[in-house]
Amino acid sequence: MADYQSQLRELEQAAISVYALSTDSLEHARETVDKHGLTYPVVYGVDGPQLSQTWGSYYEERRSILHATAFILRPDHTIASATYATGPVGRLVAADALAMVRFYQKQAA
Repeated sequence: MADYQSQLRELEQAAISVYALSTDSLEHARETVDKHGLTYPVVYGVDGPQLSQTWGSYYEERRSILHATAFILRPDHTIASATYATGPVGRLVAADALAMVRFYQKQAA
């Protein structure tokens, strides 16, 4: 989350919107937002098991968390890219998301 916040200006300049979803309560979500200085929307209280079934995200029951799932959407809201993490490694970082979107924009031009 902090990675995307640190590159938010560049992402926005490339017409990329960033949203985060969390299984956390409002209180814990606010702590995360404050800790990382997040200025993009963070949706809290997401039903992890349900979202896992809907999106195919990995849900860890022991800690009641969804592992990182990242989607890059085309302007028509179809999925251009999906990245599913099953642990702390293998997440889509902001620089890679930006590079992919720039590639897609160049392809469309």
